[in-house]
Amino acid sequence: MLRAMLQALIFDVDGTLADTERDGHRPAFNAAFAEAGLDWHWDEALYGDLLAVTGGKERIAHYVNRFHPDWSPPDANAIVARLHKAKTAYFEELVAAGVVPLRPGIVRLIREAKAAGLRLAIATTTSKVNVVALIEHMLPPDLKTAFEILGTAEEAPIHKPAPDV
Repeated sequence: MLRAMLQALIFDVDGTLADTERDGHRPAFNAAFAEAGLDWHWDEALYGDLLAVTGGKERIAHYVNRFHPDWSPPDANAIVARLHKAKTAYFEELVAAGVVPLRPGIVRLIREAKAAGLRLAIATTTSKVNVVALIEHMLPPDLKTAFEILGTAEEAPIHKPAPDV
C-alpha cells in the first residue's frame, strides 16, 4: 500500500546525503579565508551558529557584520564573491579527496528506492557545482544518474526558508 502512495523521494544535500557542513563547507571557508590572508576561522560551534544564515556569500557577510564590523574595503562585495568562489573550489577538492563521506545508508536507500521504481530528485539551495561534485565523486557508478532532477541554487536563487527550490 505504501508503494502505491509513494512515487518519489526528494533529497536535500547538506546534512542529508553527506555531512557537508562540518566536513566540507566549514574547512573550505577556512581555507579560502587563509588563502586571502584573513585571520578569520570558523570552528564547529561558530559555524553551527552561522548556519542560521542561508547562502555562503550571505553567511560571510553576516559574519563580517557581526564579528568584523570595521572591515569595509571599498570592494567588499567583490571580495566576498571571490572568497565564496575559492570556498567552492576547496569544497570540490575535499569531496574529490573523499573527505566528505556520504551518510551511512544513503547508497542503500538510493539503490532500494530505484529498485522499487521510485523517482529521485535533489532539492537544495546549495550550488549545482557542489551537488555534481558529490554525485560524481561519492556515488558508485551505477547511481551517478539516479537523480532525475537537480533543483539547486541556480534554479531557485531565493534561499531557505523560501520554498522556491
